[in-house]
Amino acid sequence: MILEAKDLTFRYPRQRGGAAVERVSLTLRSGERVGLSAPSGRGKTTLCKLLAGWERPERGQVLLDGAPLPSQGFCPVQLLWQHPEEAVDPLLRLGTTLYEAGPVDPAAAEGLGIQPGWLERYPMELSGGELQRICVVRALGPELKFLLCDEASAMLDLVTQARLWRFLLAQAEERNLGLLVVSHDRPLLERVCTRILSWKDISP
Repeated sequence: MILEAKDLTFRYPRQRGGAAVERVSLTLRSGERVGLSAPSGRGKTTLCKLLAGWERPERGQVLLDGAPLPSQGFCPVQLLWQHPEEAVDPLLRLGTTLYEAGPVDPAAAEGLGIQPGWLERYPMELSGGELQRICVVRALGPELKFLLCDEASAMLDLVTQARLWRFLLAQAEERNLGLLVVSHDRPLLERVCTRILSWKDISP
């Protein structure tokens, strides 16, 4: 399976100056682990939102095996980002959040050490690392094909970082997932990725 960004351009409403993303093209295949490194403000997070269908490009296309991303149901492209508290509804118990995208693999929840008691709590009652683990398991639905990790471990302690990446790499290997890993941490990219791109590799 192939995830493609073709000549993407996007600007936010009332944005001054140039586009947030301009003429970006990228190809990610199943089983690949691609790293992307670029200075802050280049549009890495915006690109991830476009690839996951959270935003629509002003120009260009996002294609999954040559077709647009599905507009309903579980999207096979999921995004994990740096601030998990912004990816969940603060008014919902985490059990509701975890299951809102569909069935959850009990082995995945166990592998990340998710405690049953967490599911009765609200997001503000968990640490950032605990909440990110909830978001990871939610993203790993049975129809997942590509996972976009936008500084997904940047706010975690070193022990939690190591546990998270061991788990994600094992999942990617077992399920032949494509990973896009966006990070300023070059040693991390070199450890987990099969190839590394800079912004100039994807945008003229």
